[in-house]
Amino acid sequence: MSTADPDSILDLHQALAAELARVFVGAQEAIRALTVALIARGHVLVQGVPGLGKTLLAKSLARALGGEFKRIQGTPDLMPSDITGVHVFDESRREFRFRPGPLFADVVLMDEINRTGPKTQSALLEAMEERQVSVEREVFALPPDFLVLATQNPREFEGTYPLPESQVDRFMLRIDLEYPAREAEREILDRYGGRLVAEAVSSEELRPVARPMLIAARIAAERVHVADALADYVLDLTRASREHPQIALGLSTRGVLALVKAARIAAGLRGAEFATPDDVKQVAPWVMSHRLIATPEAALEGVRDIDLVRVLLADTPVPR
Repeated sequence: MSTADPDSILDLHQALAAELARVFVGAQEAIRALTVALIARGHVLVQGVPGLGKTLLAKSLARALGGEFKRIQGTPDLMPSDITGVHVFDESRREFRFRPGPLFADVVLMDEINRTGPKTQSALLEAMEERQVSVEREVFALPPDFLVLATQNPREFEGTYPLPESQVDRFMLRIDLEYPAREAEREILDRYGGRLVAEAVSSEELRPVARPMLIAARIAAERVHVADALADYVLDLTRASREHPQIALGLSTRGVLALVKAARIAAGLRGAEFATPDDVKQVAPWVMSHRLIATPEAALEGVRDIDLVRVLLADTPVPR
């Protein structure tokens, strides 16, 4: 496959979807969002109640990519050195050597990120933004395809530390995992509930997707055209989010860049060579929802961030 193949993005998504479907049922939209994040080198915040397979999805993704997977459980007593690593004394060499922490992996699952304290969240902030960690005045580079999948329960607040806006903004996308449809849940029961145990596949059995496919998809994404009118549409959405009376904090410049990147990849997923407003509308809930903060009055009225995104999309004129 040539690196100039315009179908490279779709090829990667189909390969990932086919492999992940062997263990994960009913998550087509989540897999689509993960494909966007992988190509754009963006981190993902996965939100959902316990028991929906967030850990399985992260492990399966790492296996399908052929990379190393590490899981970090967020707790109030988790320290920065627990995730970045520490210097230990090597008796044989009579010197201190750095022992890398779990952040040094291709796919890192930060489970219940909002249960970790501010210091640990700050250490994760540097890793996500600069793809490096600083330990005792030394800087250590993380893997080139370093990807953080962080989870949080949107309904549980006791013993948690709300993520600061600066950290939330580092997540390119947010995926909201909902309860599976009845048919999908029935398939889960059939596959893992006892009747067809012999046919069930674990994440350890997944075949790695070829790394050249990811490289080719990134090259193809760079070649997707963004017209001036579409860029103006994105800026109009951004301005509307900052001026809306129910929004206290609108879309950041980093969010604008993420929106355009995601729209270009979404266009590639349908085999197009240029992005359209429909591509922006498709990815907007993933990119914008976690970045928007409702005013106290709107929050008291029960207005959700995803509702604000829908209002902005409905009210902002679409260019012809």
